[in-house]
Amino acid sequence: MTNARDFSLTAELDETAEWDDTENQADDFVSGYADEPDPEADPTTGAMELAERHQLRRVAGLRTELEDITEVEYRQLRLERVVLVGVWTEGSVQDAENSMAELALLAETAGSEVLEAIYQRRQTPDPATYIGRGKVEGLAEIVAATGADTVICDGDLAPSQLRNLEDRTKVKVVDRTALILDIFAQHAKSREGQAQVELAQLQYMKQRLRGWGGQLSRQAGGRVGADGGGIGGRGPGETKIETDRRRINDKIAKLRRELKHMKGTRDTKRADRKRHHIPSVAIAGYTNAGKSSLLNRLTDAGVLVEDSLFATLDPTTRRTTTADGRVYTMSDTVGFVRHLPHQLIEAFRSTLEEVADADLILHVVDGSHPDPEGQISAVRAVLADVDAADVPELIVINKADAADPLVLARLRQHETHSVVVSAKTGAGIAEALRLVESELPRPGVEFHALLPYERGDLINQLHQHGEIDSLEHTGDGTVVRGRANADLAGELEQYAV
Repeated sequence: MTNARDFSLTAELDETAEWDDTENQADDFVSGYADEPDPEADPTTGAMELAERHQLRRVAGLRTELEDITEVEYRQLRLERVVLVGVWTEGSVQDAENSMAELALLAETAGSEVLEAIYQRRQTPDPATYIGRGKVEGLAEIVAATGADTVICDGDLAPSQLRNLEDRTKVKVVDRTALILDIFAQHAKSREGQAQVELAQLQYMKQRLRGWGGQLSRQAGGRVGADGGGIGGRGPGETKIETDRRRINDKIAKLRRELKHMKGTRDTKRADRKRHHIPSVAIAGYTNAGKSSLLNRLTDAGVLVEDSLFATLDPTTRRTTTADGRVYTMSDTVGFVRHLPHQLIEAFRSTLEEVADADLILHVVDGSHPDPEGQISAVRAVLADVDAADVPELIVINKADAADPLVLARLRQHETHSVVVSAKTGAGIAEALRLVESELPRPGVEFHALLPYERGDLINQLHQHGEIDSLEHTGDGTVVRGRANADLAGELEQYAV
């Protein structure tokens, strides 16, 4: 048995660590995303969302109890007290401890107080109880001794495993998928995000419906007589569990129709960007790697930033420009995690298509994490699931000021196409921007034209969507030479020199 507090390898990440600005000085880069917000400045959308989220957060130890429990109800307001359980089937001991540390962070993000954590070395999980018989008895003793009210398992449990564990521990049992779905349900803000999470929850619940007692009884119809007969009650009717499953299917179908309509709106915006040949950059990576902080640094987006797993779920797209004036978009996406539930990948597929359709992926990696290589592998597995494996990728190793220099050197050696940055201090941001601009697709049609002065609109389009090699103002007009996309080059043909 191992105490969950021993698994604190990832608890000192991000903004909770003490940042040392003296060792890593920022490049000559100016951004509106300041380390210390200006109290007189207008709060950003992210700051207001963060304040709202903290107002609704439960506090450990805070409770309200009625003096007389014979009253109408007995209330107790507190964090759920949980025990973590894992099965170690492959990898090293360090891998198992990292997985349990991540599960502890997930549980705390969902609003739980972690009391204990145990894991077992097995070839495969037990088909009946996930862990062996001896461990189940030990788990029941731990639950009784600590007063825990929930057991969280680091894996996907079958309905029979859930039922058997609950019968033997006498408390609620949830698996990793249910835990992640609960976090998503808490953090989803937009209408599309809430619909996607609800769809994933219903798909998960549909396979785990259980019935007993009245749940399995036949539903009689028509006028039922004193002896239980009547029209519609003479044959087998629909059971309660079948009624629940049918209602879930109806709700899933309704959510799919709504998401299809929302997807049409997203596709229209994406098609408009493609029609104007606007390059797109997608920021992807492991949860809590600093994607939102990086987006704020690069574009002054002002989105919510919190040292928490899955802090932001709703994608954010910002329009920005390169140093030479070309326009492109940069989008933040939902964070990934090991063993990301399949239901979430399916439900968020329309959102993740932003990554698949991007011209460049900024793969953000937490350089201070105990296992950054494992994060990279997990993210690439999800990118392959959404058909984004072939999109050009730039590894951005974040949190350089909190990372071990030896780890950074090891990552740079393994990932040659990478850059080291600190979204907190601004170190390396200028170099990252230069790499992004160099990786963006460039116009392929060369032109040499004499544009009349009244066609200043074409000059503006060339600055935004083309590349100008030379520009000279003459008495007859503006002589410009450079490269543009096919559509814009077609408009310049009538002025060709």
